[in-house]
Amino acid sequence: MIDTVKIWTGWLATGVEGAAALLIALAVLRALFGAGLLLLRRSGQGDNASEGVRLRLARWLAVALEFALAADILRTAVAPSWDEIGKLAAIATLRTLLNFFLQREIEGEARVQARLEDRQRTEGG
Repeated sequence: MIDTVKIWTGWLATGVEGAAALLIALAVLRALFGAGLLLLRRSGQGDNASEGVRLRLARWLAVALEFALAADILRTAVAPSWDEIGKLAAIATLRTLLNFFLQREIEGEARVQARLEDRQRTEGG
């Protein structure tokens, strides 16, 4: 029974890792497409539009990091050794820190965007 659970958990973890890789690939393709359009369009949007592309990519990378962490937890969930627990702790710490700093930057940029929109509304309206 335990062997069956380990096998299924391994397959599930592999599927979750695949989902993370797919999310990253799609997010990068979308960011490349958006950046390409900005380069070709060359309108007056400038930094705001490129910042939007970067932030959308950052949001999807944060989601993919969560998926990758979930896959690591699944791999370690069934009868872990102390070595596996230590590796999971290191990986979880690194991924959580990455996610924290990505989220902090996303929120900071969202505040900047909100201030710019407020300023444009008050100046234009």
